[in-house]
Amino acid sequence: MATTRSTVKKRSKSVLKRIRQNEKRRLRNQSWQTRIKTSIKKVEEALEKKEKEIIQNLLQEAIKIISKAASKGIIHKNNASRKISRLMKKVNSTLLPSSSNN
Repeated sequence: MATTRSTVKKRSKSVLKRIRQNEKRRLRNQSWQTRIKTSIKKVEEALEKKEKEIIQNLLQEAIKIISKAASKGIIHKNNASRKISRLMKKVNSTLLPSSSNN
């Protein structure tokens, strides 16, 4: 069965351009999301080993990546703040054992 002209939808130039743009953005966003997740995982792995200097370096790198993603609009600024806050909380609880308040 051959398709008739009425069933085939022709796409305008602007629609085709939009499709190309969306695909580029999707891939870029996906790349950034992966970088964010990987940097957080690296910090968490270093926390298990409890190597202070490595943790500090990886933490700074993770914060830098998360902040940059927020500034580029990949993630919302509140989402970035929440990720950084949770990461800092984990690092502080591991490196600075909680002391009882007197």
